[in-house]
Amino acid sequence: MDRQKQRMTLTAAAMLVPLLAACGSEKADDGSASVGAGKPVTGLRWNVDSVTADGTTHRAPTGAHVTIDRGRAEGSFGCNTFGAEATVDGDRIRLGKTMATEMACENKPMAFEETLARALSDQELKARVDGDRLTLTTEKGDTIRLTKAEDAPLAGTKWTVTSPRADDRAHLTFDEKKGTVAGSLGCNKVNAKATVRDGHITLGPPATTRMMCEDSLMADEKKLLRLFDGTATYRVDHQTLTLTSENGTNVRAVAGR
Repeated sequence: MDRQKQRMTLTAAAMLVPLLAACGSEKADDGSASVGAGKPVTGLRWNVDSVTADGTTHRAPTGAHVTIDRGRAEGSFGCNTFGAEATVDGDRIRLGKTMATEMACENKPMAFEETLARALSDQELKARVDGDRLTLTTEKGDTIRLTKAEDAPLAGTKWTVTSPRADDRAHLTFDEKKGTVAGSLGCNKVNAKATVRDGHITLGPPATTRMMCEDSLMADEKKLLRLFDGTATYRVDHQTLTLTSENGTNVRAVAGR
């Protein structure tokens, strides 16, 4: 795809953002906005399943999604990420200010983004929620189908630590049956007892290997060790785990990375 075509694609794709954003009600700022019969659309991550345009259904690439919350919509077209202001008039969607990245990715995601943008650009959409499904329909009859994404389970998921950074080498896996946590601190392996109850995790003293690595990894490892031998609150938001210990240590991790 040449540069000019790429820019045309992304310009059209950017128009999609406010359309999706408008699924959330501008009257609600507590994550409870809804469409139709009082069914919520905000504060949730919606994975794009497909787009049907001109009678042809196009399956979405992995990662295409939108999250609508507090007058904002953010997500990914499958390749490029986007953000937008959000407004709505009943179940009719209106445009808003948009921003999108301009990366060139492999042909399949870019072709899908172009189809998605063409189906939605300069259109009025009707939004309908049915259980965990969201359908956006144009006046022409083209449709975008989305599914509510479920939170990753705390136990059994390999959580790759993103903060402290640890060069993506640190990871933790909780075992609910054994009452343990095991993984890597970035340099050394670690395991400890872990009791999960009422939004809190009580971690026992860590048992670790004793290897020496580069200074940056060891510094991040020391930060992670402060998480153990104490109690931390935890929160899972789709694919992100946040841990905050009583001593002020904050750890963020993502699922399956």
